[in-house]
Amino acid sequence: MRALAKEKQAARADRAPTKRARSAGSITNKDVVPFRRALLRWYDLHRRDLPWRKTRDPYPIWLSEIMLQQTRVAAVLEHYRIFLQRFPDLPALAAASEESVLAAWSGLGYYRRARMMHQCARQIAEQHGGLFPENSKTLMTLPGIGRYTAAAIASIAFAEPVAVVDGNVERVLRRVMGANLSAQQTWQHAQTILANSRPGDFNQAMMELGATVCVPRAPRCPECPVRKWCATQGEVPRVKSASRQGKKQIWCVLDLRNLDWQNLDWRNQGQGEVRMVQRPNQVSLMPGMWELPQISEPRRQKLWRTFRHSITNTDYTVHVVQNRSVRRRGAAQAKAVSVSQPQKAARGRWIPIDHVPQLALTGLSRKILKAGGII
Repeated sequence: MRALAKEKQAARADRAPTKRARSAGSITNKDVVPFRRALLRWYDLHRRDLPWRKTRDPYPIWLSEIMLQQTRVAAVLEHYRIFLQRFPDLPALAAASEESVLAAWSGLGYYRRARMMHQCARQIAEQHGGLFPENSKTLMTLPGIGRYTAAAIASIAFAEPVAVVDGNVERVLRRVMGANLSAQQTWQHAQTILANSRPGDFNQAMMELGATVCVPRAPRCPECPVRKWCATQGEVPRVKSASRQGKKQIWCVLDLRNLDWQNLDWRNQGQGEVRMVQRPNQVSLMPGMWELPQISEPRRQKLWRTFRHSITNTDYTVHVVQNRSVRRRGAAQAKAVSVSQPQKAARGRWIPIDHVPQLALTGLSRKILKAGGII
């Protein structure tokens, strides 16, 4: 009975014009209700089939929100599936080592997210009995959970009527209102138009609209369910974006030994090794992660592959040389014969190839090792 009463009260709130609607904008008091209905109707028919939308469990919802920060949906899907297989619930994540969490996160980048998520899981386990707080205010006290993530979890998992603002929502509101809004104004407008009866769905609908229709370039305005209330019809006031800081070139070495090069299924050889270096824990960028050794530009060694890679605001051109040894057959013991003269590289450790996938690898090293068939 209480739940039914709450639903009826929320529905009345959605039908009632809000006092905070901005008369100077395109969405007036009388427009708020039809705007909500049109957006939710479109979302029900056209939303993407994403795994985290099939649950109200705060753990996978939280995981998806952390993974989706500064990362495209397509890049997240497989990582999300694998991560949940390895850490299916919050107790499993809280009990895991940081190294195993970083290894599962490897390839997504921005590794501070994984570290903070691990800390957050432990804090929820220790201070909240393993249960997520059910309101955004308390969620914001946890490591790695800011205003947006707290609102997303609280609205989707617990139906708290609190709006979210990410880059997609900001763009939609800027176009609808026909003005560049301050951060405070954006959050205020998002809260004003929120459908209190379905806050989680409405927030996801706003983000979905920005991600699939109201896109940054060439928005698909004829497909937009709220076009009639849009002041700009896709003509966005230009906001200067930060330019990239620069470009760099680096050299790496893929140093391999104890391999039978006639049998290229290296992961099943059981004896092959690759030299890896662990980044110091004191550095600010990817501390404790494993990577291939960097070298100065070689004079004699032949280039194996060149890669393009971006980290934060820097674009890298990465040249890779390959050192390798072979094992001759027929002898009582396999004898390693060098087929190239390795240049002196940074110190590192020889890691068995079958153990490499369990390491917390940097995204660049993972890319190179995949190209070389090591993982």
